Amino acid sequence: MEAVICTKYGSPDVLRLETVTRPIPKPNEVLIKIHATSVTASDCIIRGFKLSRWSPMGFMMGLMIGFTKPRNPILGMVLAGDIEAVGENVQRFKPGDSVYGSTFKPNQIRFGAYAEYIALAENGFIAPKPSNVSYEVAAAIPYGVNIALHFLRQGGIQRGQQVLIYGASGAIGTAAVQLASRHFGAQVTGVCSTRNLDLVKSLGANHVIDYTDENFRDHLERYDFVLDAVGKSKSSKLKEQAHGALKPNGKYISIDDGRPGEKLENLVLLKELVEAGHFNPVIDRCYPLQQMAEAHRYVETGHKKGNVVITIP
Repeated sequence: MEAVICTKYGSPDVLRLETVTRPIPKPNEVLIKIHATSVTASDCIIRGFKLSRWSPMGFMMGLMIGFTKPRNPILGMVLAGDIEAVGENVQRFKPGDSVYGSTFKPNQIRFGAYAEYIALAENGFIAPKPSNVSYEVAAAIPYGVNIALHFLRQGGIQRGQQVLIYGASGAIGTAAVQLASRHFGAQVTGVCSTRNLDLVKSLGANHVIDYTDENFRDHLERYDFVLDAVGKSKSSKLKEQAHGALKPNGKYISIDDGRPGEKLENLVLLKELVEAGHFNPVIDRCYPLQQMAEAHRYVETGHKKGNVVITIP
């Protein structure tokens, strides 16, 4: 099978397409023919090992994935495809089932989705794919939406609350805007750049703020909940002001505040929302597997809207 491998940390140029052995499913595993995956910001951080190895987070990342090179040279954490074969003990799935999900295991970062095939445990973070969307759209769901759902719940979001989402145009932000407004019923203010204002409005934001606008203070209100959907490595004057724009007992949460767990019921919920037309993942660009390095370069510009998807014939 074809797979993109990474045998050392570095720039996108370390990624190369090679022919590798197709995995054989164990008795409790399913073999998935992957039709689409995605390139996330986390993928780029991992590929370049962009954390100091001596920082607490960098040290933990090194322990989990390898200090000098990835233990598993096939990166990629999300996927959509079809069950090709099942192990003798598998009961949840059968050959031909269309599925989506991620390669995560409890307390472990696992890769392998940058390939034509992958073997995963049947009790892993995989579920039936939404029936009304393509594999490409399905591959754009598990990463950003799972993270957004986790932190919105952690913030105790409630119907009718005033919620500010900073970084509303990325993979996590576009998911958070839709979930907060359409699923949880909050009044959402999205923060993004000038070119993404219309996009964020179309996703359900009641108000939008351009973080490049020098008069942004005039648009800030008081919020029950502020979600930083870009992380602590990126900042702006508006982001600093948002810390103080909370109502009494309001909450400010960053996506860097802990790692969300992978709950199978989240995939089931998201399938229902997508099939009901209440959630539509945003896809910026699609690349073929052979152009994985170019996809990483684009994601690293920091200007993608929603998700960058990789198609695998």
